[in-house]
Amino acid sequence: CVVSATYVPPPHSTTKPGFPVPMNTDSPGVRKAARFGVYRYNNSSNDLFLFKESQITKAMVQIVRGLKYMLHVEIGRTVCEKREHSNLDSCHFQKKKSLQQILRCYFEVWITPWLHKASVPTAVCD
Repeated sequence: CVVSATYVPPPHSTTKPGFPVPMNTDSPGVRKAARFGVYRYNNSSNDLFLFKESQITKAMVQIVRGLKYMLHVEIGRTVCEKREHSNLDSCHFQKKKSLQQILRCYFEVWITPWLHKASVPTAVCD
């Protein structure tokens, strides 16, 4: 028995292996990758409060030794302080005008499912 590992796209497909393709911003994989980007941002920021994703505006994925997500994400300051180590899902966005802050971020998130690994080599917010 010989098994070929060559990827053959369907005849009507324009997707080529290794090329980034657009993804639905609501897909579970995209949302999970965005959360990894937010964790990276929170770990590197000096802000007293945690941020979480408020909107994923654009998502692409590239298949290269795992999945490389390229995400444009808006993140907002929550009411949860970093020292509380809260679950981000239970953190609400700041209601007080003077404490509200929205940042636009670009995250590159590499996920290698079979190694149970994720890394965020790029996290740029402004």
